[in-house]
Amino acid sequence: MKKCFVVLNFVFFLAACGFEPLYAQKKQSGGWYFGGDFDTSVSDEMAQIRVEPIEQRFGQLIRNELIDNLTPLGVPSHPKYRLSAQLAAKQISQQAMRDDITATREQVKYTVIYTLSAGDEELVRGDSIAYVSYDMLDNPYSTTMAQKKTETDAAKIIANDIALRIGAYFHSKVSKRGTAGAI
Repeated sequence: MKKCFVVLNFVFFLAACGFEPLYAQKKQSGGWYFGGDFDTSVSDEMAQIRVEPIEQRFGQLIRNELIDNLTPLGVPSHPKYRLSAQLAAKQISQQAMRDDITATREQVKYTVIYTLSAGDEELVRGDSIAYVSYDMLDNPYSTTMAQKKTETDAAKIIANDIALRIGAYFHSKVSKRGTAGAI
């Protein structure tokens, strides 16, 4: 009974706070989200983005994640937008020092700069940062695998951040119009 009360309070809290989906707009004002017709122009616009190739293995990981997030139905044949990104910095700092001044942990900070453009017009520009860390173990293979895992995790974090910011850009364009028409 207590769990049911908590869930109901959470649902009412979300309804009262103005929560609305980022990638779908209601076609009609008023009413509840889960019974109406949705305009998917935000996700349709995001599906028109061509993700440019990114250098290095880390860039390939980011690009693959961006393609999965932005264009899940496949790469557009005639894209309206172009997303380019590049690794601006990779900083490694050693942490948790032993008595012999060797590190047992490393933290890596990845900084990626991205630009969304339509033709010659720059629509969105920003940077995305991911902090990841891993333990440096006695077994070199284990340390290498931990490094690769954190690199994959950082690529997912950055790709999700970029996709979310681009989605927010398109959502704000639709919201400014006051209608859920085409962008």
